[in-house]
Amino acid sequence: MKPTDFARHLSSFLGSHLPGIRNVSANTIFSYRDTYRLLLVYCERYRGIKIERLSLAELTEDIIIGFLEWVQQERKCCIATRNQRLAAIHALFRYIQAEAPANLAKSQSILAIPLKKCPKPVVQFLSPEVVRLILEQPDKNTYSGRRDLSILGLLYDTGARVQELVDLTVRNVRLDKPSIITLTGKGRKERHVPLMTNTVELIARYIKENELIQRGLNSYLFVNRQGKKFNRAGIAYILDKYVSQARKISCVIPESITPHTFRHSKAMHLFQSGVPLVYIRDFLGHADIGTTDIYARADTEMKRKALESAYPEMTATVLPDWNLDRGLLDWLNNL
Repeated sequence: MKPTDFARHLSSFLGSHLPGIRNVSANTIFSYRDTYRLLLVYCERYRGIKIERLSLAELTEDIIIGFLEWVQQERKCCIATRNQRLAAIHALFRYIQAEAPANLAKSQSILAIPLKKCPKPVVQFLSPEVVRLILEQPDKNTYSGRRDLSILGLLYDTGARVQELVDLTVRNVRLDKPSIITLTGKGRKERHVPLMTNTVELIARYIKENELIQRGLNSYLFVNRQGKKFNRAGIAYILDKYVSQARKISCVIPESITPHTFRHSKAMHLFQSGVPLVYIRDFLGHADIGTTDIYARADTEMKRKALESAYPEMTATVLPDWNLDRGLLDWLNNL
């Protein structure tokens, strides 16, 4: 069977354009691929269009909107996920309108589908005391405990995304002064993050114990029991284990803590220490300082201190005891 025009464009977009021209990461390609897979499932199951016969002419604006509603209502996805799926579809049709100008009108009608407004999530971060408590849980007398402490300590100290952490190789670590670690973030952009003294000692012992220098500079820094590179689920599992242990000691541990919570926590602690947002932006690898500004909006304690210093205290420090007001008591009793 001859492939349809949609099949040709989709294959070229995923197989050549994204990795070759755009040079995007594998995770981005996987995310886009999952969106198109769901779109094909929706067209076949709910629109009666065979996948092998799906063409650009049949991918109407009505079908795309129906797909988005199906994602949100039937699959119970949040608005942010719905918008993520639409962004992947927009990316495909921006490519198609340049590759196939005859479909320009159709492409622009789909590109005109707006993202749905959704409430901005509140940044969740941990206090320094809670971070310290979690990092105290790994058993340093065991190999797995020392490895897990190295993972969690580096995750917090660098504010790394979890994918940036698992992609680290020995080559990316410089322990000589000035000690830095090279992280590769979104868009394959590299940034150099300084390491604190305690973290340098922790990683130096870990590298020496595992003889990572002898294995080669391109060997992964953190591997599991099978000697394979960690994935994001593995890092989340390690964190969950020690969070559960910390909850047995303290009742102030939040309900949900993810590896990204450590990133938010590091950024917030830097901000509360007086580090300018522009430096935090570079530290985290944000492209726009507007993204980093969420930490300024989220820090209620600094807002409270600023208000206290700017405005006089209007509430009396000693309030009258209403129990001594006989008239008020009589009035309340007669209600």
